[in-house]
Amino acid sequence: MRKLIAGNWKMNGLLAELEDVAAISEAVAAHPSVDTALCIPATLIRPAAGRFADMAIGGQDCHMAVSGAHTGCVSAEMLADAGAKLTIVGHSERRAAQGESDADIRGKALAARRAGIAAIVCVGETEAERDAGQAEAVVLHQLTGSLTDDATGDWLSVAYEPVWAIGTGRIPSVEDVAAMHAAIRAALVARFGAGGADIRILYGGSMNGENAASLLAIPNVDGGLIGGASLKAEKFLPIVAAAASA
Repeated sequence: MRKLIAGNWKMNGLLAELEDVAAISEAVAAHPSVDTALCIPATLIRPAAGRFADMAIGGQDCHMAVSGAHTGCVSAEMLADAGAKLTIVGHSERRAAQGESDADIRGKALAARRAGIAAIVCVGETEAERDAGQAEAVVLHQLTGSLTDDATGDWLSVAYEPVWAIGTGRIPSVEDVAAMHAAIRAALVARFGAGGADIRILYGGSMNGENAASLLAIPNVDGGLIGGASLKAEKFLPIVAAAASA
């Protein structure tokens, strides 16, 4: 399975930062065995899409409807029209700050499928849930509720993001990551049969150039969803290089 390294710029990036996108695209071209993507603000998708041939440009969310009275929202069709090839849905920041439910996220994944773009569906537990011994139960409940019945690896990936590790520099132990990814894989295979083995599972908690090799060597870690380290080529490239060597 090809590794996928996807950057999430979150609410960062003005037109001037397109030069950073260009530098990242040029850098990752040295590792064609790795699928790479940058999920950038919606305002940058149109000027970035089609300009950089060595990686995909994506969005960070989409609405489940095609169009309508949804002020401030962007549909999956709009993302596709702007040139996006994928979108993140269900990121923990949206689950927490926007109160998105598993049903909402499932609807957004369906919308991405409908619009012909890929989706990265995020799942993950809080620190309190992990400390209470509920981490696996929480993640698998989110997984069950957030995935569509037609999920296949050619258009959908799952990103496991321990919420307490995002942007903090903290990461679970190798054993904890291995156990959670194995549980997610078992759940995917149980639901989708052999096709569940083809759905990539990304790790999304403070992966960087220093820890990427050890994380990507863990069974069922099929790539990474990268936050702050995806903003600059010099931080993103070591992660891509580690994926190429995994």
